[in-house]
Amino acid sequence: MSNLILIPARMASMRLPGKPLADIQGKPMIAHVADRARASGLGRVVVATDSQAIVDIVRAHGHEAVLTRADHESGSDRIFEALAALDPDGRCETVINVQGDLPTIDPESIRAVLRPLEEPAVAIATLAVEIVRDEERTNPNVVKAVGSPLSPTRLRALYFTRATAPWGEGPLYHHVGLYAYRRDALERFVALPPSPLERREKLEQLRALEAGMRIDVEIVKAAPLGVDTPDDLARARQILA
Repeated sequence: MSNLILIPARMASMRLPGKPLADIQGKPMIAHVADRARASGLGRVVVATDSQAIVDIVRAHGHEAVLTRADHESGSDRIFEALAALDPDGRCETVINVQGDLPTIDPESIRAVLRPLEEPAVAIATLAVEIVRDEERTNPNVVKAVGSPLSPTRLRALYFTRATAPWGEGPLYHHVGLYAYRRDALERFVALPPSPLERREKLEQLRALEAGMRIDVEIVKAAPLGVDTPDDLARARQILA
């Protein structure tokens, strides 16, 4: 399949304004993410953003960028606009959405997200990591992937939640917000209205599940650090030092 890696990035952030341009070891965070996406070797990498400043800095660091509208409600909407601009003829079959605030993402994890799409019935693929820290089990900021095991490294997603789930003995899985979409699945997804559970949990992937779209989850060994706060940024600087 032909792949396109799109990295949505916007300047507005409630807790860390301007975070795509935050300096980490002399390089803006968004450039670190683009470097790691390129290192996956999966195909063309483009940053999709609402900011000319981000476009300019991304290009200055040797990557592609495309300017998109500022009024998108989600990263999925942003990458869909970018896809239409970059590939109007529909040659790209698979779109990989790498969040722009994952400067420590392992290129192997990006490659791993494609594996569930080897099953033709899967519309969307994503990642999860087994939770090993007790405090993460009850942390609502750690989204849990709940699914039926298909193999030791794969789940068929049944639900995603901020609650501690499922109940009882057994592993819990921390959802990693990195997705691979079949092109027609992304087109269908962005055309759907926000769903009731999506609004309640504030998790847009529930829109796909409520619409009957199949999501499979590849289990990887390490969760990347998502940078949402100044403390996260300090940790990212330590990790990449």
